[in-house]
Amino acid sequence: MVPIVSFIGWHDSGKTTFTREVVTHLKEKGLRIAVIKSTKHTGIEFDREGSDTDSYKQAGANAVTLMAPDQMILMSAKPELNIIALVHRYFHDYDIVIGEGFKHERKIAKIEVTRGDADLLKDQVNGVIATVSDRNISGDYVFRPDESKEVAEFIIKRFIEDKRGKEEQVLLLVNGKKVPLKGFVQDALAGTVHGFVKTLKQIGEIEEIDLKIKIQT
Repeated sequence: MVPIVSFIGWHDSGKTTFTREVVTHLKEKGLRIAVIKSTKHTGIEFDREGSDTDSYKQAGANAVTLMAPDQMILMSAKPELNIIALVHRYFHDYDIVIGEGFKHERKIAKIEVTRGDADLLKDQVNGVIATVSDRNISGDYVFRPDESKEVAEFIIKRFIEDKRGKEEQVLLLVNGKKVPLKGFVQDALAGTVHGFVKTLKQIGEIEEIDLKIKIQT
């Protein structure tokens, strides 16, 4: 599973600026990074009014994708997926996913960015593994606002270097929720699916298999 680390904080805490700096340092290490930002605002316009893609959206398309030589832009309705399922579906081949927001997601790691005398989110939500603050705070992993490089190194150590060679062979999501699998179950599933796929014609060298099953009711 691709590691997910999200930066959380109150409005005007500086989390966007700090997150951007951390992403820059991670990119300098040669990592493939995806960023997912959560917002409570609605009605945000991502495309120019009157453009081709906007016309398809106005026509009622549920999703519109623009593919250009240098980028791909996907616009869709609110997905019925949590961030873990979203990452598995769209960003499974990245080294790490950096989030901004998602403070109430229970199963992802979070780094809180705070300043001044604001209440600490780490006392209110689960999964806060580090804090970035301009005041003295007790804890094992507390960084200053000018230590974005140190935070990037902390992320690499904890989620990249320590996980190399320990990646799960099989990831199973049922209704968007991850199901823990013991090692022998992963081996059995991987071996069975791999065996079937190898018998198919026009299949080249197999490195990874994605299988999605829709249950008919």
